[in-house]
Amino acid sequence: MRDHTQTIKTVADFRDDYPAFTKEMKQDYTILIPNMLPWHFEILKLVLETEGYRVEVLDNESREVIDEGLKHVHNDTCYPALCVIGQYINALKSGKYDVNKTAVLITQSGGGCRASNYVPLIRKALKAEFPQVPVLSLNFTGLEKGSSVPVTPKLLLRLGYAIFYGDNVMSFYNQVKPYEVNEGEADKVREECVSYVKALFEKGGYLKLKKHSKVILEKFKRVERKQVKKPKVGIVGEIYVKYAPLGNNNLEKFLLSEGAEPVVPALMDFVLYCAVNVLNDAKFYGMKSAATPLFALVYHFLVSRQSMLIRMVKKDGTFEPLHAFEHLRKCADEVIHQGVKMGEGWLIPAEMAALAETGTGNIVCAQPFGCLPNHIVGKGSIRALKERYENENIVAVDYDPSATKVNQENRIKLMLATAKENLEQNKK
Repeated sequence: MRDHTQTIKTVADFRDDYPAFTKEMKQDYTILIPNMLPWHFEILKLVLETEGYRVEVLDNESREVIDEGLKHVHNDTCYPALCVIGQYINALKSGKYDVNKTAVLITQSGGGCRASNYVPLIRKALKAEFPQVPVLSLNFTGLEKGSSVPVTPKLLLRLGYAIFYGDNVMSFYNQVKPYEVNEGEADKVREECVSYVKALFEKGGYLKLKKHSKVILEKFKRVERKQVKKPKVGIVGEIYVKYAPLGNNNLEKFLLSEGAEPVVPALMDFVLYCAVNVLNDAKFYGMKSAATPLFALVYHFLVSRQSMLIRMVKKDGTFEPLHAFEHLRKCADEVIHQGVKMGEGWLIPAEMAALAETGTGNIVCAQPFGCLPNHIVGKGSIRALKERYENENIVAVDYDPSATKVNQENRIKLMLATAKENLEQNKK
């Protein structure tokens, strides 16, 4: 009889070999980060550099990026994964980097989203052409312990403040850019403000959040603006296609070119959403852990900082403040249960409701291919929202490799036509 003893293998034998990012690599490896929010990530990049990492935010956004993603990602995988992996491989093929001294970094939320599983997807894709390139994870839930950025309380604080500053710059810019008298002035101020914030993290002083946010506000106030009314258009949806120019075909620029004012919710809202979901898991599902009190502490601290900034903007009176996260939770309760958390879950209908309440009834709900939960909570909540907010004007736009930019923009133009009609009616 045939001897089968030599064919028995352990689990370890079946595990794919991959290079881990070690402490020694920190000194001379360049770490590539996929671009999602250009101005936020410029600040976050500096925060990682102050921790001793050499970081570069990728800006390659050609069709070649999508084509590389299609070659290396299963066609049932979500569109954001395809964009991210395509951006990595396109960059590594460019000849700009020493692939033997380069790593890639991805964030992991630790929740049920496929993004929590991007690391093995990326490793599998890289193994085909760049098996020597390690994948580094940035997460707050203990994933990828052998190849992740050590998250200290200091780093957590710096990342949180960087997001607050980035949200301020984004919000003020979007309220100034559509109305600037001198073309390009808003862009110059935005660059000036980002440089100002980066200097705070280099030299210290970033903890004085209210003081420096007031400086940023004053800089944008000095931009001369036309006294005209333009339709406001909110952007909600899956976290990547909501923000990333590569993922949404430069949606913000398109809205500006069509004479609209883009209203983009804060990135901090998503951070708070992830934190409060841990607390909701304990409350609704009994999933309490040793980390639950720590998440509660972080959540309440960040909410207090956010509330302080909102009060500052309201007191000044020049700009509309970003939404208070606790108010978003109340908005969600009117439409959907807070236990629904997959595909950005209750956050999407909450943002659409809050936008309608504050005079932004025109909304683009950006939804990527391959994320069924996102389509359910996005498209699935539109009817309930329209019943509650009579004049809400929502268009759900799908983003995937086969969807043409022309078709996406035509759908948005139809929404904008209605938005402009409603604006004229309000004027009368």
